[in-house]
Amino acid sequence: MPASRKSSDSKPASAKPAAAKAMVAKKEKEAEILIPDKLYFRIGEVSRLCKLPAYVLRFWETEFPQLHPVKGSTGQRMYRRRDVETVVKIKQLLYQEGFTIPGARQHLRAETKLNKGQPPLPFPKQAAPDLQRLRAGLQEILEIVSAPR
Repeated sequence: MPASRKSSDSKPASAKPAAAKAMVAKKEKEAEILIPDKLYFRIGEVSRLCKLPAYVLRFWETEFPQLHPVKGSTGQRMYRRRDVETVVKIKQLLYQEGFTIPGARQHLRAETKLNKGQPPLPFPKQAAPDLQRLRAGLQEILEIVSAPR
């Protein structure tokens, strides 16, 4: 048989990128998790939202220091919105981006360090005329108060 003969079960070249695009779109759709506007979530609710078993969430609590739900008076884990967002981010890093657990931990740590920087205060570059007048008035008051008697 000649080597140039095509196999009958291969797909045309144009169908392969379309299938890959469909898989990417499906993964992106799965990644969209709508988190309800609540203060606290129980582990079962987070499990359903993120489509993860509860034991995975409990394991991630031991592996990721950023994920630390509070325990209520009954001992039930209560996840805050920030915790749920962290779970979603961890799931994305591990399942979609292919990070290992230590790699995802390091990525989250670096991301947290970047977000901790305090943004600069929005002071104007030049003093406004009102501020200049206020400053002049305060200096006059200071001169009156500190004048020798």
